[in-house]
Amino acid sequence: MYWILLIIIGGVIGWLASIVMRTDAQQGLILNIVVGIVGSFIGNYLLAPLFPGSGSIASWPPSIGALVAAFVGAVVLLLLLNLINRGRAR
Repeated sequence: MYWILLIIIGGVIGWLASIVMRTDAQQGLILNIVVGIVGSFIGNYLLAPLFPGSGSIASWPPSIGALVAAFVGAVVLLLLLNLINRGRAR
């Protein structure tokens, strides 16, 4: 059950982050899921102390703090990937 929740919620968070960062047309479903899951790990480990009551996104029901931390982590991950890709394009 943990992995199913992680994939579903990670996919939604990755999709929302890709819409905010305007990379949705470049990404597919699998990359959205990966960005959401990796972003949630980044958010939960680095940003969780900033959001009160944050836990894991795979716990049911996920807390608002965990979802916000995962979303911010996914946006930060996409920002870093965009900066790396821009550096390679030059």
